[in-house]
Amino acid sequence: MATVKEFFERDRFAKMIGAELVEVAEGYAKARMKVEECHLNGGDVCQGGAIFTLADLASAAAVNSRGVLTFAISVNVTYIKSVPKGVWLYAEARELVNHHRVPFVEVKVTNEDGDLIAIFTSTSYRKKVVLDVEKPCSI
Repeated sequence: MATVKEFFERDRFAKMIGAELVEVAEGYAKARMKVEECHLNGGDVCQGGAIFTLADLASAAAVNSRGVLTFAISVNVTYIKSVPKGVWLYAEARELVNHHRVPFVEVKVTNEDGDLIAIFTSTSYRKKVVLDVEKPCSI
């Protein structure tokens, strides 16, 4: 039996862009990523898709921490501040609604100084598939 964090090490896209989970608890997760050259858009700031992927990883870990396979069905993201190369980004996800089928998560993406970079909200759907993962402790 794996932990939720170990389960998400199989997320090949998140791994490819350098996003990693640093903490997972029941209904909660925190991920991080350092903005590198490969993340930059034509304006020399972090591409929105990279920030989205970081937030999506944290959101997915938070909802899947309940031990049931859960996928996002609707997401909204608002980008607040641009980010240059070399900055660490942190995505902190909290499950605001723990519904048995349709949970709702809010993710705040901040930089290393705690400045708000983006807000991501996600509505997900819990499938009838139990994950072979240890349920983490609640926060």
